[in-house]
Amino acid sequence: MNQPRALETTCPYCQGAMRLSRASCDACQIAVEGTFPASRLASLPIEHQRFIEMFVLASGSLKEIARHTHVSYPTLRSRLDKVIESLRDEIAQTRDVDGTVLDGTSEGQATPEDAARLIKAI
Repeated sequence: MNQPRALETTCPYCQGAMRLSRASCDACQIAVEGTFPASRLASLPIEHQRFIEMFVLASGSLKEIARHTHVSYPTLRSRLDKVIESLRDEIAQTRDVDGTVLDGTSEGQATPEDAARLIKAI
């Protein structure tokens, strides 16, 4: 059976950004068209996405991943740093507003309770 592939985010013809514009259900034949926001994680290279999956399933423990994969901790730490850098770059490219939820609390624009509600809603 073929492995599922991530959606391409770059046009194979002109290298421009691809945008998801149609979703359909095979079961009931309903389709929805529009401009859907792109997931920042989906925009990362597939190997970064797989590392994130492994990291989450290991409860964020690089030691646990090292034990199961027989890859050294420093190698995994370096890989995590690359994933973090890629995600930060993606966020910087797609950010509509400056700052983060936590920045708003430190600048007095939002209460910690507001930040907690936003984080829980993610």
